[in-house]
Amino acid sequence: MFRSEYADVPPVDLPVHDAVLAHAAHFGEAPALVDGTDGTTLTYAHLDRFHRRVAAALAEAGVRKGDVLALHSPNTVAFPIAFHAATRAGASVTTVHPLATAEEFAKQLADCAARWIVTVSPLLDTARRAARLAGGGVREIFVCDSAPGHRSLVDMLASTAPEPSVAIDPAEDVAALPYSSGTTGTPKGVMLTHRQIATNLAQLHPSMPADPGDRVLAVLPFFHIYGLTALMNAPLRLGATVVVLPRFDLEQFLAAIQAHRITDLYVAPPIVLALAKHPLVADYDLSSLRRVISAAAPLDARLAAACSRRLGLPPVGQAYGMTELSPGTHVVPRDQLATAPPGTVGKLIAGTEMRVVSLDDPGQDLGPGESGEILIRGPQVMKGYLGRPDATAAMIDADGWLHTGDVGRVDEAGWLYVVDRVKELIKYKGFQVAPAELEALLLTHPDIADAAVIGTPDENGNEVPHAHVVRGPDAPHLTESEVMMYVAERVAPYKRVRRVTFLDGVPRAASGKILRRELRDRP
Repeated sequence: MFRSEYADVPPVDLPVHDAVLAHAAHFGEAPALVDGTDGTTLTYAHLDRFHRRVAAALAEAGVRKGDVLALHSPNTVAFPIAFHAATRAGASVTTVHPLATAEEFAKQLADCAARWIVTVSPLLDTARRAARLAGGGVREIFVCDSAPGHRSLVDMLASTAPEPSVAIDPAEDVAALPYSSGTTGTPKGVMLTHRQIATNLAQLHPSMPADPGDRVLAVLPFFHIYGLTALMNAPLRLGATVVVLPRFDLEQFLAAIQAHRITDLYVAPPIVLALAKHPLVADYDLSSLRRVISAAAPLDARLAAACSRRLGLPPVGQAYGMTELSPGTHVVPRDQLATAPPGTVGKLIAGTEMRVVSLDDPGQDLGPGESGEILIRGPQVMKGYLGRPDATAAMIDADGWLHTGDVGRVDEAGWLYVVDRVKELIKYKGFQVAPAELEALLLTHPDIADAAVIGTPDENGNEVPHAHVVRGPDAPHLTESEVMMYVAERVAPYKRVRRVTFLDGVPRAASGKILRRELRDRP
């Protein structure tokens, strides 16, 4: 068993809105949230007052403890207000992908029995249709901006209703209900209690401290647990400034770093790739940056090094976790970014235990240097999957160990390296091939802009590594044989790429994870 080198932190038995915004009034006129597109700024005093007024209006509208409110929005300065207003009113918040179809949205609404929706006017038609498809359980749809026939958060700021006083049990009451596929393909509601989210923020702090001088660019989505924690709750808890962008557009992203003097980037590997390779980067002043942290998917050490060299920064650090873990378990500590070994996702954060178990014999624990499935135990482990006790039991064993489905190894100093997903490993003639390793290698090719690898059957029924490659803008004639030769010269024979398909773009989730199922479903 591997244990954190940091002292344990006591459970944070506070509602999440108090755990995050307890000091908002103290930070006063310091900027809390800045719209990175138009410069609209909300101070901490605004954030404190606004979320309380919206909570009062929600309670007046009928929101009660135990209700589920669906927050369906891209990143805006209103998103944290809506989230913490809803929890202060006693609701659980299920976050919804803003690009979800009405049918996908309806399934989530029905599964969690949501009674309320907060959306934005451009997505209102989808929200209305989803509410109808879900069977009529939604009582009202609010908007963050404005739309005829719908109450807006702006209108709610004028509410004179009393602020709700709701008795919340942080250990049992669910604050957030994001949806995750876990280790299977069916999205499930992940029940994260107030205590689990608040304690995970406290666990992360010793290794990733922040201060009011930090300026964080929030481009990864708040609806995803990584964005919700690292880009919204963690900086707002400590008085930092969060500059908000609705989506990733490279020019807008670089311009925001320059204009708002961003100090800290929390990103996913595709953004690291752009920072390392895209010619536009040279056109902007990024000298304010002090740190870049990547998470949500594996990042190759060579790509990380290329990014840090280009930006003149300490090495890009990594972090590790998953929705079911609130989400953090590992991070490269801020004070060790310059000395951490390349490719590591970090060390265990405070109060967290880990095992690495054999893929062939799950009851056998492995030691340093051996690769196996990562198991995690700690106060951040989810309460369970909503309405799915069997799926919960399959994920969390009787001793409280959550089986991540990720393959990793730990070195003698306690640094974790994530190899791949258990279910994504390619079994080629009895050998295990990690797609992430081949993807990282392919991205070192100067003429490859992006890549993904899956296993596909050959004519003999054997699973073979199949690369899906996006050619760089200056390499329209890159061939299949050139790609295969590049890999073959650099890996053991069993790891060689046996097929290559060229794509215009690799399908990815908002978090940056490759959507391998879409690649497998291609004709």
